Amino acid sequence: MSRRTFVVASSLTGAAAASLTGLQVAAAADPDPFTLGVASGDPSDDGVVLWTRLAVDPLAEDGHGGMPTRKITVEWQVASDEKFESVVRSGRAVADPAWGHSVHVEVDGLEADRWYHYRFRVGSHLSPVARTRTLPAADATTDLHAVAVSCSHYEGGWFTAYHHAAEERPDVVLELGDYIYEGAGNEDGTRTHPGSTCMSLADYRRRYALYHAEAETQELHHAAPWIVTWDDHEIQDNWAGIHPKEGVPTDEFERRRANAMRAYYENMPLRKQSRPSGVKFQLFRRFSWGRTADLHVLDTRQYRDLQACHDGGSTWWFTDCPERDDPDRTMLGTRQTDWLVEGLAKSEAQWQILPQGVFFSHRDGAPGPEEESLSVDGWDGYRANRNLIRDTWAEHGHLNTTVLTGDVHKAFANEILADFDDPGSPTVGIELVTTSVTSAGDGVANDPSLQPVLEENEHIKWIDNLRGYLSATWTRDGLTARFMTVPKVTTPGAPVNTEKVFHVPAGEPGLHEG
Repeated sequence: MSRRTFVVASSLTGAAAASLTGLQVAAAADPDPFTLGVASGDPSDDGVVLWTRLAVDPLAEDGHGGMPTRKITVEWQVASDEKFESVVRSGRAVADPAWGHSVHVEVDGLEADRWYHYRFRVGSHLSPVARTRTLPAADATTDLHAVAVSCSHYEGGWFTAYHHAAEERPDVVLELGDYIYEGAGNEDGTRTHPGSTCMSLADYRRRYALYHAEAETQELHHAAPWIVTWDDHEIQDNWAGIHPKEGVPTDEFERRRANAMRAYYENMPLRKQSRPSGVKFQLFRRFSWGRTADLHVLDTRQYRDLQACHDGGSTWWFTDCPERDDPDRTMLGTRQTDWLVEGLAKSEAQWQILPQGVFFSHRDGAPGPEEESLSVDGWDGYRANRNLIRDTWAEHGHLNTTVLTGDVHKAFANEILADFDDPGSPTVGIELVTTSVTSAGDGVANDPSLQPVLEENEHIKWIDNLRGYLSATWTRDGLTARFMTVPKVTTPGAPVNTEKVFHVPAGEPGLHEG
């Protein structure tokens, strides 16, 4: 069926047909209002969130995407088939200009562990058709195949990794942060951000529109539901909780943070419970993949203490920083930490999966035993909070724990030790760090500069400096992790390569190559 011509098919009967008959739908302006595509996310065992944001001129200066400053009625359908011969749910939603003409439809009443197709309509315009799915039932032992992505910098290159990830037809996409970059245009990049550094709501809306308009971005959104969290560039590089950068007034940072949070919600397939109120945004949440896995999605930015020892300069690595061992320092904040600890304690799933933003394992960047250099922006700067979380899952026998990370623009495969100060201590979990989609440009194959990091950190089993994504499958028997890379992002259309494969047998937390 054409996107441009909507036909009420004769096969639509009963409530489905009635919902599409005689509706007073606002006439759509020409051109197409679905330039930003569609998306789904935050699935449950009986439903999912359907998202779109209307824009006929995505980069319009006022941030309204060329849309009128009035509410627009949007129809939606969910079908069990791609041709929409069997529509199972349908209805209407309102695209409100106050929320950037975004739509977040919370569909329920669907069957567990099933794929569906969905679409939207405004007037005579049909959106693209996309795939989504529900979670398995609570007692199911269904395998989970996910792709994890992070750090998609428009100026760094082409989002080729998104295309290859979509072709895998995963069950779910895990977005680990830095979906956009907030900085001003850099003419030295492969491509250039239009406009200045994002500060206002209009700035952030336009930046998301730029990224959503990319064909590869839409391809991956259309392939599967997304479960998202953020890192720093959705707001400001290396931001920490309520703390502004040195020299920035608190009220100015609060306004910027509120604008960025609102734009993030407007542009992600999140439930209404995540709708921000000022500078408060509920992003940590939990998903159960039957008896196979529980996913505890973390927010590693909003509640954290200011980075230890940081003096407002450009370095985030320190060799002498006793502050990082302060037992009261927190990455997650009290409420989120309590929620995570309780969830880990109660979970009966085979695998515990922690999608989150920043490097979890110990990582010494200084060669030699005399001193260690640690990043205070990652969990090395919040040791007590890390130890509590790791010890909790270990005490409850969750040795099948997988921490998923982005942020660092390289791929890592790490074994999480019971005590990082004792290299001989047992492995109690693993961390898989996905490389960037584009950030840092093409990268370097077999990068010799990474060898000292491997030598200094025995629990880090592998590092790679190419762009790409992570593909992982969790089953009752084990985990298979495939690190996928592309040789170039500075030119479009690069092929994909399986750079490294690791296996983790169920009940045995160590990494096995091959």
